[in-house]
Amino acid sequence: MPKFVSRIPTLVIAALAGAVFGVVGTVAHAATIWGIPVGLVLGILGAAALMLAIRLLADRWASVAAGVGITLAVIVFSGEGPGGSVIAPAGMAAVVWTVACPLVAVLIVAWPEFPASTRPAAAAQADASVGADAGRI
Repeated sequence: MPKFVSRIPTLVIAALAGAVFGVVGTVAHAATIWGIPVGLVLGILGAAALMLAIRLLADRWASVAAGVGITLAVIVFSGEGPGGSVIAPAGMAAVVWTVACPLVAVLIVAWPEFPASTRPAAAAQADASVGADAGRI
């Protein structure tokens, strides 16, 4: 089986997780406490945490899928519904939420991967010493 076919479930799950988070963030981004946009801050931090966790646990393409899911959910649920109702009213918080989600996704996806050879020398020595003591009592 080709490698891409085996990754399809991961990409679908990441996109669905991103879409669910995008819907929840779109609904909750307007929440404020004493004038502080708590919903917006938590939404952006949560979106970043979700995409970063997916990037660290899976790969870059799964993080792209999550970012696309979040962005599509924000676009779909930010517009006017068929009955004329609006879930996310226009305002500064809505603009920041709409721009921040794709921006965070691009930053996390574009962040470079560092090769294992750039680890600090102490970490490399610790790894070597673990293997050297293996089998000794």
